[in-house]
Amino acid sequence: MTAIATFATRKSTFAGGVHPSEQKHLAAESAVEVLPAPEQVLIPLLQHIGAPCTLAVKPRTEVAPGDVVGQADGFVSAPVHASLAGATARTAMVTLPNGRHVPAVPIKAADSQPLEGDALWEDIFGGDWPTEGLDVYRPQQIADAARAAGLVGLGGAAFPTHVKLTPNEKKPIGTLLVNGCECEPYLTADYRLMIEAPGPVITGALLARRATGASKVIVCVEDNKPQAIESIRTAAAGAPVQVRVMKTKYPQGGEKQLIAAALGREVPDGGLPLDVGVVVINVGTAAALARAVVRQKPLTHRIVTVTGSGVRRPKNLLVPVGTSYRTLIDHCGGLNDETAMIIAGGPMMGFSLGSLDMPVTKGTSGITVLSAEDVWRPDETACLRCGRCVDVCPMRLLPTKLALAARAGNVELARRHHVSLCMECGCCAYVCPAGLPLVQLIRLGKVMVK
Repeated sequence: MTAIATFATRKSTFAGGVHPSEQKHLAAESAVEVLPAPEQVLIPLLQHIGAPCTLAVKPRTEVAPGDVVGQADGFVSAPVHASLAGATARTAMVTLPNGRHVPAVPIKAADSQPLEGDALWEDIFGGDWPTEGLDVYRPQQIADAARAAGLVGLGGAAFPTHVKLTPNEKKPIGTLLVNGCECEPYLTADYRLMIEAPGPVITGALLARRATGASKVIVCVEDNKPQAIESIRTAAAGAPVQVRVMKTKYPQGGEKQLIAAALGREVPDGGLPLDVGVVVINVGTAAALARAVVRQKPLTHRIVTVTGSGVRRPKNLLVPVGTSYRTLIDHCGGLNDETAMIIAGGPMMGFSLGSLDMPVTKGTSGITVLSAEDVWRPDETACLRCGRCVDVCPMRLLPTKLALAARAGNVELARRHHVSLCMECGCCAYVCPAGLPLVQLIRLGKVMVK
């Protein structure tokens, strides 16, 4: 029997967290625009958590969109594909926003592309998306399609999707949560996807449900996105999908926080969602899964928000993976005179960029351009022992203890206070009246422990 999609009115949340200024208005009303094909893309061979890809093409090889250029050899890995038609060049080294140096495949674009503009949008997100008859796809077939398509978590974590979709007989899955919270300030890529292309989101959710064996599917959206809620609710009508409204709070989109808010379950320290019978996927990942299974197309493009007071025309863009940050910013009118910082991602968890020539990866959800006024912070002083960082930590850690351990080089203290459990959400630094660089110190502590 087909269940009817429900629209929950209870607004769920989690312990801790903060309410930073959302700044969503800058790009929220900007419909997704297809970026014209750039002259070149640079495809990193590592765009995910896990083992890097091995090079699958030689220089001066003619490739078409979707051709494999990096092959995944390990289970926790994901292949990478050409995002443009063109010719490859000699492998280059590229620095990603997180500081990692990885090999990348340059592709010089051909004079004409198979699909551009509206035709490209239609190929990726347009048309009809089934919500019935999906049992023709076997669970393993769905997981294999996700792996072949190079799917990873598009919310930013970039964990290979096929790993999540592969059943674990010892840990059965009861609930699939589809994450549409997009709690990071400024970013609106998922928001626009849910409004403009809810169909593949629902189809992908149902396919993920079949792959994992989950009995329940819940799409979670924060209450500051009423248009997205209505759009998803309409697309899910008649399907065995619930739509649950979550209270707007950062970091509601974190896996553990979402599970606690939506289901009242606590993922054990060092554990995974499957330990409590849950799988979590992003709405963008769900849409990409629908395309991979139903249309047999790999992940070559993604929606990226370019926003902030430092860019002239904030936009949401559908871009080929491997496009430079500079190309996206130029397409948005360039930088304002007061630009002070450019961030890969959002201001809470993103990385400040030292160069605009870095490539967009599968995990790039946005580019946030801030002014000097936006990035102002108080001068650093000694810790006031106010306890605010403890109050807001969604992982119930002691951020000041972790920072102290890092500054002192005390590996045992960092380990004893569970530095590895920190999700680096930035809540502690956001509320710290002493201006302490808590996240940076905690990252240092993690390196020390490793």
